[in-house]
Amino acid sequence: MNCKVLLKTLFFFIIYFCFTTVLPAQKSPSKFKVIAFYTAKNDQAHISYVHEANRWFPEIAKKYHFTYDSTNNWNNLNAEFLAKYQVVLFLDTRPEEPAQREAFQKYMENGGAWMGFHFAGFALTPSTYPQNWDWYHNQFIGAGSYKGNTWRPTSAILRVEDPKHPAIRHLPATFKSSPNEWYSWTNDLRKNPDIKILLSIDSTSFPLGTGPKLHEIWHSGYYPVVWTNKNYKMLYVNMGHNDIDYEHKTNKELSFQFANETQNKLIIDGLLWLGNRAKR
Repeated sequence: MNCKVLLKTLFFFIIYFCFTTVLPAQKSPSKFKVIAFYTAKNDQAHISYVHEANRWFPEIAKKYHFTYDSTNNWNNLNAEFLAKYQVVLFLDTRPEEPAQREAFQKYMENGGAWMGFHFAGFALTPSTYPQNWDWYHNQFIGAGSYKGNTWRPTSAILRVEDPKHPAIRHLPATFKSSPNEWYSWTNDLRKNPDIKILLSIDSTSFPLGTGPKLHEIWHSGYYPVVWTNKNYKMLYVNMGHNDIDYEHKTNKELSFQFANETQNKLIIDGLLWLGNRAKR
């Protein structure tokens, strides 16, 4: 074998080695970045959910190649910090300071994306969380104020309202949720042309709740649980309240939100839909 042939052969093996060993070792680029805000105080059921979410989302992020960060510092809700992320999650509460609220509104109006869970939509006057943010509760989420809830946390049969929507297109027509405390609202979302309801409680769920207070057991009615506002890249998800043993004062966790693979598919598909639509 002459030197020319030897050099060509050596060159071939070098190129082959690079493509078969170096390239597969490179990590896939992150599709988008998610930042989750949380408070995780006071209500043990919400604290349980936040801790569960902060264990589950990093695993999903690795599997679907996005970045997940979380913070309990709501002062990070500012333009400079938010510019690093394509999707914002509110795991259990909402921002309270005017500067934080203004930064979030501008973020959403400029193409950012959001997913909020359960208590993130709560507002009740008078309470620790009054309805004092009209844009967020009436225009953005659209539900207005909290009206009531079921108790204890129980599973519900949920019905798909828009099977073509990317967030729920892989769900069956109806499915059983994880146990949850379900909310009702002062505004009828069906009358809001900007709101697209994606999931609601199916009538086969009734009676929903076990009491002991009779008004916390629902026997009829229409209750949306997941929806989007067509003017924004957003999803509100009413799930986010684990069942806790309050009665015996053990605070033992009796149920988990992410133990339900069908419900998980909703969160994953919804997050991928938001992340792929959000600003870059």
